[in-house]
Amino acid sequence: MYALISMALALALLVVLLHVKVKLGRAMLLSSIALAVFLRVTPGHFWATAVDEWNTKPLSQTTGYLFITLTALVMLVNVLGTAMKETGVSQRLVPALQGLFRSRRFAMATIPMMMGLLPTPGGIMLSAPMVRDLGDHIGVERSRQAAINFFFRHQWETVWPLFPAVLLIQSMFGISVLTLISHNIAITICGTTGGIIFLLLFGIPPRSKEKQSHAPIAHNLQNFAHAFWPIVVVATLYAVANIPPAAGLLFAITIFLCFHKVTLNRWSGIFKSGLEPDFVFLILGALLFKLNLEAGHAIDDVVRFLSEMNVPVYIVIFFLPFLVSFLTGVTMPTVAITFPFLIPFIGTGEQAKMGLETLAFSGLMVGLFLTPVHLCMALSASYFDAPLTKIIIKVLPPTLFVAAAGILMAVFFG
Repeated sequence: MYALISMALALALLVVLLHVKVKLGRAMLLSSIALAVFLRVTPGHFWATAVDEWNTKPLSQTTGYLFITLTALVMLVNVLGTAMKETGVSQRLVPALQGLFRSRRFAMATIPMMMGLLPTPGGIMLSAPMVRDLGDHIGVERSRQAAINFFFRHQWETVWPLFPAVLLIQSMFGISVLTLISHNIAITICGTTGGIIFLLLFGIPPRSKEKQSHAPIAHNLQNFAHAFWPIVVVATLYAVANIPPAAGLLFAITIFLCFHKVTLNRWSGIFKSGLEPDFVFLILGALLFKLNLEAGHAIDDVVRFLSEMNVPVYIVIFFLPFLVSFLTGVTMPTVAITFPFLIPFIGTGEQAKMGLETLAFSGLMVGLFLTPVHLCMALSASYFDAPLTKIIIKVLPPTLFVAAAGILMAVFFG
């Protein structure tokens, strides 16, 4: 119970700091420090946890590696955005998107959903420049842009096999990937439907005739390709050769600048544009928050507390993944921590009640969509320069569709 109160106090501090206009990155860092104090995590405990993480986890899952690669990725996304503006590519992108998709709503949702097929931490930043350019061009409020980019980017997380959590659940319950996908797809369908209703049908200004593109399709495709190919390069290098997205993006930017014949004396200014200290504090704070939870054994205490309470089974199945994902903001650790406790309720193999598994995953996704410590949510608030609370409020209604998907699957297939 004490661990739960400590985490609640740390999140409350984050809200208060944001309310008094402290920058998001600094607020996140201060909240993570406060969490360490509340959980009585000494420097020795923290160091021991960091060393154990280094010795037991793959390099790609260690805090130091994630800090370096995520910081580099965020900075380089800013650099790519500046490079596109310097070369005129971004100015041609918006008319091209409108010409290709015709529906501006479809375009704004499709871009993050396409990027969502690349399961990389902080990958939301790959679609952010395109969504922001298009949203600004047609007059969409920044918090709605951020909500659209954030919510639609995560719609594949329950079914796309490239997400490690999908494969972990499949092996954990001894079921086929097809079985898992055929049930969890309800979350994707309901979530996308809720996003369309609450994020796209409202808040999009009427189309202005003078802003429509009447260029040939081939011309629009060419302009779209000029802006999109760096992202394709990053995704391909990551999927085929497992090259970190930050390294792939650096390679793509270099080729982009050379292709557009940008002189070397302009390169330094373009790369300097990506330096934003608050992004560094934000990523550091989010990662330290998670590490302090591990050092203070907070998640274990919360799981034990809920297990000892006489809570109805359906509530435990939904609430436990929800709570852990809300407190950590990450999918894979939530699955690893909570789903083993749910196996006795859900079952394994052919006896697995997959409706209950869908209920558990929907709880995880609801927590992920609503927590301010989710890195993608925090990055969205910073990049789109929108209040965190406004983004969460806009994401809340479609998130209820995600919860409804889990409840309905539990009722009919549990």
